[in-house]
Order: sequence, then C-alpha cells, then structure tokens
Amino acid sequence: MLKCHLSKIMGVKRLKIADVARDTGINRGTITRLYNETATRVELEAIDALCTYLDVPIGELFEAGELIK
Repeated sequence: MLKCHLSKIMGVKRLKIADVARDTGINRGTITRLYNETATRVELEAIDALCTYLDVPIGELFEAGELIK
C-alpha cells in the first residue's frame, strides 16, 4: 500500500487543490483523490507533473506503507 503525502506538501507550500489543478492541467478529481488518499490508480504523467510542479522527488510524494492482509 502506498501512502501519499500530497496534502502535507500542499499544506507546507500553502497550495489549494484548484491552484494545483489549474497550474498542472491535472484533473481536479485526481488531485482530490490523491490529497484524500482515496485514489486507486493514477497516470504516470500526472505523478510526473505533480513532482515537477511541487519540486519534490517521487519518494517524497509517495511512501511505501505496510501491506494489509
């Protein structure tokens, strides 16, 4: 299971979901699902765009969590 730190990163940078969606071209719903950690799949292009926009490596955006059995 992956843990997404988008909400934490956006909070530190004082960014709103609407701003990130507008600036990256990523669908607002996709960002909302990542922000709330409810996304089940995300396009690699979206991940790349987020990492570039937020100026973070992928390892800072996502973290491998424990597997649920």
